[in-house]
Amino acid sequence: MIHGAQTELIGCPDCGQIQSLPPIAEHSIAECARCGRGLAGPARPSLDAPLAFAISALLLLLPSTLSPLMGLSAFGRLRHDWLPSAVEMLWSAGYELLAIVVSLFSIAIPCLYLSLMIWVLARARAGSASACGPPFRWALRLRSWAMLEVYLVGCCVAYSRLQSIGPTQVEVGGWCLFGATTAMFLLSLSLDERSVWGAISPRLEPAASGRLLNCDVCALVLDARREQSHCPRCAGILHRRKPFSMGSTLALVLTGYLLYVPANLLPMIRIERFGRDEPNTILSGVRSLIASDLWPLAAIVFTASIVVPLMKLLGLSAMMTLTRLRCARWLIGRTRLYRFIDAIGRWSSIDLFMVSILVALVQFGTLTSVRPGEGSVAFAAVVIVTLLASRSFDPRIMWDAADRAP
Repeated sequence: MIHGAQTELIGCPDCGQIQSLPPIAEHSIAECARCGRGLAGPARPSLDAPLAFAISALLLLLPSTLSPLMGLSAFGRLRHDWLPSAVEMLWSAGYELLAIVVSLFSIAIPCLYLSLMIWVLARARAGSASACGPPFRWALRLRSWAMLEVYLVGCCVAYSRLQSIGPTQVEVGGWCLFGATTAMFLLSLSLDERSVWGAISPRLEPAASGRLLNCDVCALVLDARREQSHCPRCAGILHRRKPFSMGSTLALVLTGYLLYVPANLLPMIRIERFGRDEPNTILSGVRSLIASDLWPLAAIVFTASIVVPLMKLLGLSAMMTLTRLRCARWLIGRTRLYRFIDAIGRWSSIDLFMVSILVALVQFGTLTSVRPGEGSVAFAAVVIVTLLASRSFDPRIMWDAADRAP
């Protein structure tokens, strides 16, 4: 932690330590004195750049839903893939839940996230953001579920597999999707959440009662007697720790273990060539990429679809076990592991998006066609369950348990 004149109190969302946040020099980052998490960088009060990137991302995302992403030429026919067409094909194939998940992650949530960000940033820039706490809270929560960048990588994996069927070209919608993904990434880099929260509501000084808590959404430090009430800045319910964290995480992790087996054993897709059914699991898809000398993509798919979900389940299991034992060892390492698995969990959706693209494009009757397999539903459930599990776990309870150790 950087020391200096005290200007603000801030609570670490990973270990719960409440500490003073001094002025931060340019190109510096204030880190938690206990667990080393980066808490804040230098203030960037200008909202012009993030607002411009948010508008650009939404304007580019809209044509990517109305124009074809890719085109496949095979057997004397040309087929195109739109974002909505992939959802439609999954729905018509009888995989309604899978269609809903793909449409939410790739269309609905990104559009809602960007719309909320534009509204909040425009109001904050105009100096009238006093009522924007709840919209900004929802925008931040939706960010991890807006998976444009993951969908783009899924497009790259699908593109490589389509080359074995026929010439494939990237269309206007695909380039718009690339632009929207880039703009959303730049939005994340340029956004200073503390400046936005400061524009929504000025920082309140907590009462001197000796006990403090911090809002786990907007990081506002308040008197602990406010627990169970609404945060005056973001309107979220204040909790000292996430309620029922251990119980809900345990239930989700056990569900994830049960779903992980069929997700890897059952076929993700079924390819029908000249009337013959060829089931493909996640692992056989990786072997197919290796056989095509696409080692980088094979490594990405293997890591994202097989390693990451299992690592999240094992990591959360270890954290819960050590917390139950009130173990004080490796606390910083366990906290860093939690941050890592929470950040990378969304990338497991690559295979899910790849399936939706192949199903939409490869429909050439009895010659060659692709339909989703039973494993795709189990895999989608694993992705959602592991994401919810990492979000339900509160890493601060690891530090609380260690403090109570005999």
